[in-house]
Amino acid sequence: MDWVAAALDGDRRALARLLSFVENGTPEGQAALAALFPKAGHAHIVGITGSPGAGKSTLVGKLVKVFRERGAPLAIVAVDPSSPYSGGALLGDRLRMQQVTPDSGVFIRSMASRGHPGGIAHATRDVLAVLDAVGFPLILVETVGAGQAQVEVASVAHTVVLVEAPGMGDDVQALKAGLMEIADIIVVNKADRPEARQTVRALKSVRQGVQQKGHHGLSPEAVSDAVEAWPFPILETIAIENEGIAGLADTICDHRAYLRASGQWNLLLRRHARAEIEAWLQRHLLTLLEERASTADLEASVRLVLQREKDPASVARALLRSLMGADTCD
Repeated sequence: MDWVAAALDGDRRALARLLSFVENGTPEGQAALAALFPKAGHAHIVGITGSPGAGKSTLVGKLVKVFRERGAPLAIVAVDPSSPYSGGALLGDRLRMQQVTPDSGVFIRSMASRGHPGGIAHATRDVLAVLDAVGFPLILVETVGAGQAQVEVASVAHTVVLVEAPGMGDDVQALKAGLMEIADIIVVNKADRPEARQTVRALKSVRQGVQQKGHHGLSPEAVSDAVEAWPFPILETIAIENEGIAGLADTICDHRAYLRASGQWNLLLRRHARAEIEAWLQRHLLTLLEERASTADLEASVRLVLQREKDPASVARALLRSLMGADTCD
C-alpha cells in the first residue's frame, strides 16, 4: 500500500501507520519523510509547555474546541513521559482529551519522550513534518513538564505558550529556568485561585527584560521597523470553566500574524532547519556507534572510566575517531 498517497488523500488510518513508521525510524518512514518534506513548511506549530499540574492538557482540550468552532482542522502531538523499561508513554493524553477525540477534524498523536530530557522526543520533528505535509494548518505540541529542559520546544515551535499555575511554588524557578526567554505567550491557568494575583505580578516584573531580548532570543533589530515589538502578553485562564480560552486562541493567531509581518517567521524557519540538521547528525552518530562499535570496545571504555584512567569526554572522543576511521589523529 502507498501509505504516503493514502495519508495525503486524508486516510487517517494510513496517516497513523505512516507516523508509526516515521517514529520508529523504519526504512518506510525515512522514504516517506523524504517524499513529504517538500510539501511541509506551512503549518503554524504551537508549543504548549509548563510545569506538571499546571493544567496543560485541560487547556489544550479547551483550546482545540475553540479553534474547531472556527473551522480549521488541527493536529495535536502530546509528548508524554516514557517508561524507562518499555519505552511506552505513561500518561496517555488521549484519555485526558476525550471530549475532542470524536471530532474528525482533530488528529491526536501521543508520543513517548523515550527518556529524551528536553521534553521533546527525537522523532517529534519528523512527526510534525508529516502532519504539516498532509495539510494540517495548525499543530499543537504539548510537552512533558521537564523543568529547565522545556526550553527545547522553541526549536520546533513558531509560538511557545508557557502555562503556569499559581501556588505551585515554582514562579521564581520558572524565571530562572529560562522559560521566560522562549515563551511568546504566558498563561496563568487556574486564575481563580487566591495566589493568582501574586503570580501575575511576579511574571510582569521580569517581562521587560525578556522583551528586550527579542523573540526566542532573536535580536530585536531583526524586527521590521514597520511593526511594533511583540508585547509578550500574560493571560489569565480558568481552563476547567472555559474562561479566557477564546482570548488565548486570538492571541495565538495574533502572534502568527506578527511573525509574518515582522519577518521573524523566516528567521525561525532558518533556526528550525539548523536544529533539524543538528538533531539528525546526533542520530546518525548514534546509529554509527551502534553499527560499528563492538561491545568489547564499549566495555573497555567503561573500564577506563571506572578506573579513573581516562575521563568520559576523552573516551568518547577516542571512540568517535575510531568510528570515523581517524585513529591516528591526535
